[in-house]
Amino acid sequence: MNEPADAVTIALRIPGTWSHPRELVERLPAGCRLTPDTLVLPDKTEIGFGAAGADGQFAQIFRSSCRQPPSDAELATVDAYKVNVFLSGPGGSMDAARTMMQAAAVMVQAGGAGVFIDNSTLAHGGQLWQEMTEDGSPDALSFAFVAIVRGKAEVWTMGMHVLGLRDVVMKRGDVEDGGFDIVEVIRYLARGDKPVDDGHVIADLDGPRFQAFTQQSDEKFKGSPMHNPFGRLKLVSMRDIAERN
Repeated sequence: MNEPADAVTIALRIPGTWSHPRELVERLPAGCRLTPDTLVLPDKTEIGFGAAGADGQFAQIFRSSCRQPPSDAELATVDAYKVNVFLSGPGGSMDAARTMMQAAAVMVQAGGAGVFIDNSTLAHGGQLWQEMTEDGSPDALSFAFVAIVRGKAEVWTMGMHVLGLRDVVMKRGDVEDGGFDIVEVIRYLARGDKPVDDGHVIADLDGPRFQAFTQQSDEKFKGSPMHNPFGRLKLVSMRDIAERN
């Protein structure tokens, strides 16, 4: 069985060059407070807080995980970072994801170079993160939190559980050779206009049709921030189904 939504924890890392905790506190936006283990937002929402010193690997991991190139200044801060700020809080819904996006934006405003998401191994430069936070739409949230992974035979998403949704998996040929846009599927699901469940059909007006089949999540991510407790939604081409029958 799938696990409840409260099994989802959003985990974020924000690198910065703060030389002392006092420097970070002094640069927080008005209305925000920081304790040794909590970031308090202006509306009194409490977000888990932690920090660790720089290591020899994270800067390169951040660079290689960016969906869009950060600015030169942001990359220079990542390369010279002294502290990684950790933020954690409940996920599993659009509102929860939006709250965590706002919390990370606070750290960016206080001097953070950008945001790395443990749930999807995506990273974004600080300016782009602020723009997505100000937008706050389902499209912005899915762009921020959901990665697309290409394997030898399949293409799948990682991070949909942050939004309270199943991850999507498709045959690689349907995406690359068939031209079906998995990004549009992600955006459609994130908007939540019409929930897609087992047996539902998703159709491209100018192209192929797919039937959805629910599956359990990949066990290899169990216990990690990448584990999706809601499961997966496998989209199978109606053509392939007809050929098998």
